[in-house]
Amino acid sequence: MATITSRNGVDVDRLVATIGAVQADPNVAKFTFRARSSWESGGRNKGEIREFEHAGATTMERPQAFQLIGDEPPVLLGTNAGPNAVELVLQALAFCYAVGYAYNAAAKGIEIDELRYEIEGDLDLHRFLGLGGPRAGFSAIRAKSWVRSPNATTEQLEELCQYVQDTSPVRDILASPVPVTTDLVVLD
Repeated sequence: MATITSRNGVDVDRLVATIGAVQADPNVAKFTFRARSSWESGGRNKGEIREFEHAGATTMERPQAFQLIGDEPPVLLGTNAGPNAVELVLQALAFCYAVGYAYNAAAKGIEIDELRYEIEGDLDLHRFLGLGGPRAGFSAIRAKSWVRSPNATTEQLEELCQYVQDTSPVRDILASPVPVTTDLVVLD
């Protein structure tokens, strides 16, 4: 009877098997993720995330789409029905860091009792409003994390924190130029 090693809510045996599968076939590591958005009114949009492509095949393993509402705060002419797009980017970084930390801690035998992130970013609206000025996106992003572990040293936790930053897909997306193309289809 096989035993399942679970640490930090992560099935370590499956994690190791996934790493082995990627080593055996690099295509197993290839994904194309998708998100859809439909404008509703003002700053409000309805988002949907469901299928994604893995190793060249579209998966529909999610029985229904995740629904998100994006909006702006009243100071930015919205109705506060949901977070705005740049807040979602910050949340994506926090989610990515947490997953990376928990998974890598599990692989290294480190137990996590508590893990939290706070991410903030500075933004100037001049360019968005058509007034020139600095870049349209964040000029700086700061992350702060808190971790409690019953079996790891401070040095181990710091090394893991750096490793997570170095391997985070969302941090890489934010810190490195990514080609973005946008096509427009004009509806009749």
